[in-house]
Amino acid sequence: MLLRKILSQSSASFRCLSSDVNSFARRTHNCGQLRLIDEGKQVVVCGWLMYKRMGKFLVLKDAYGLVQTRIPEGHKDLLEKVEQLNYETVVKVKGTVVSRGQQTNPKMETGEIEIVVDDLEILNETPSDMPYSFRTKPHDKTRLTYRYLDLRSSEMQSNLRMRSSVVNKMRKFFSDSHGFVEVETPTLFRRTPGGANEFIVPSPKPNLGKFYSLPQSPQQFKQLLMCGGIDRYYQIARCYRDEGSKSDRQPEFTQVDYEISFTDQKSVMDLTEKLIYNSWPEDLLPLRPEIPFRCLSYADSIRLYGTDKPDLRIPWTITDCTEDLQFLNPYNRTGWICRLIVAKDAAGTVPHSIVPEWQKLLAINPKFTKFTLLRPGSKRWFKEIPNRQLWDKYEVTDHDILIVSWGEAACVQWTLGQLRNLVAEQADLRTESRMEFAWITDFPLFIRNDLGQLESAHHPFTAPVAEDEHLLFEYDNLEKIRAQHYDLVLNGVELGGGSIRIHKSDIQRYVIEKVLGEEVGQLEHLIEALSLGAPPHGGFAIGLDRYIALLAGKGDPSYPIRNVIAFPKTKDGRDLMSRSPVEVSEDELKRYGIMLRDEAKESDGKVVEESD
Repeated sequence: MLLRKILSQSSASFRCLSSDVNSFARRTHNCGQLRLIDEGKQVVVCGWLMYKRMGKFLVLKDAYGLVQTRIPEGHKDLLEKVEQLNYETVVKVKGTVVSRGQQTNPKMETGEIEIVVDDLEILNETPSDMPYSFRTKPHDKTRLTYRYLDLRSSEMQSNLRMRSSVVNKMRKFFSDSHGFVEVETPTLFRRTPGGANEFIVPSPKPNLGKFYSLPQSPQQFKQLLMCGGIDRYYQIARCYRDEGSKSDRQPEFTQVDYEISFTDQKSVMDLTEKLIYNSWPEDLLPLRPEIPFRCLSYADSIRLYGTDKPDLRIPWTITDCTEDLQFLNPYNRTGWICRLIVAKDAAGTVPHSIVPEWQKLLAINPKFTKFTLLRPGSKRWFKEIPNRQLWDKYEVTDHDILIVSWGEAACVQWTLGQLRNLVAEQADLRTESRMEFAWITDFPLFIRNDLGQLESAHHPFTAPVAEDEHLLFEYDNLEKIRAQHYDLVLNGVELGGGSIRIHKSDIQRYVIEKVLGEEVGQLEHLIEALSLGAPPHGGFAIGLDRYIALLAGKGDPSYPIRNVIAFPKTKDGRDLMSRSPVEVSEDELKRYGIMLRDEAKESDGKVVEESD
């Protein structure tokens, strides 16, 4: 059963079966290449022993597929050698391709043939007590500790090769089709104000006591490249963010980053759509979306879906029911609203017992507010209004669930947005193999944080919509300014974001100093560059890890990003394979003028185990 599963996973996943992948190697063919047309050929294949049976049949695997080999009767020396072989032993086999006749295995791409072995060379023997078995699903901690073994799995092979193929197509799209220049930007930089926490790197003499920061993105550099006349730039960029323990984030990640001079918002969005369309994996062509993508304003997205990251595979929207359920606001509080969602055909998928769990989960967020889930057959309907009146007006059937939330507007929309996703997950609507892209535009340029202070909704370099630029100088209207910012969402996940930038130095200085209250000194180099003839420019960045994870999961947003990264970190930022980060010696610390506090020395460095 396990073999069948592995065979089915490997079929059609690997396309590099030609002789090109055998050049400069000690083999004539790879394990996924041979077919009935090769019958009678003398071949040499190399690979890992995946399976053996009856003492004479060996199934070998490599990066390109599987092939069965057979030790012929009478070869006592070979049979004895095979008997001692452990799984995952590396071997080289020389033999003749023959037809399997009636014993064809239709689940193997090489299932019509087998190799009759003339010679078998053990290239590297494995121990009998391997720490990793492909016959059972290992714990995630084991997978990360022995990542080099995990990479042999068909899933990891398929994912990394798909990632490579997509990136290669993107590079060709940029360079060959549209004249972009690939430029590598520095990794050692300085702090960018107004963003996420950054990793810092100490500097030795002659700059002792000073620190670099690892960039969250190449944002400033790509703008400086536009100032330098590069005109159109792209980069497969490594980025770093110190965001703590988040299961869906990595401290270091990759983004497809690009910037264009003399452009506008629509042009960048059109370019991004064509980039995705033209780099789409061949194996997933039935799922390739049509372009242009759907476009929603930020306000409409919040109003209809309760989030700026809507999963459009879910067919339910939020409806205003404030007038019908006004009795839920007995004190006539201002700003009070009531909204509902009719979750069609969901009644049989959401057990009553899960609702308290959802309440605890959502209550962690300060935006959480009251809600209830009602079914037509439930006794929990509101007594103040006839049931039939709600059923008829909102077209509720016996198969549906009515999700109602009431309170402050922002909290109601957020709560219903979360519940829309949770109910849809129970109804298996979020695992459907479908790709629903959506642009979200017209974001607010500024928002207030938990302390009531204004901050950039995206980053401080985003330009306002031209019609709203005059509002920058009207303090009471700052929150009304729309940004030339655009996010791309896929199945409820933010795939990337971009904006048209502020290209005039006086406006940029004003936003940083007067609106955001930041010290402009950290950005003086950029502001000076803008003052010396910066062209209008804008760009975008796609989160490559998340994008490939969505492709590998065929649209499932829960598919782990670490399954598309060769050497990922745990959610607490550790590399279990190399056991990093590690302590360093006093001499190394002294070189950088660093002295650890007692609490840092006493840190036990316990590893948080990854869950399946």
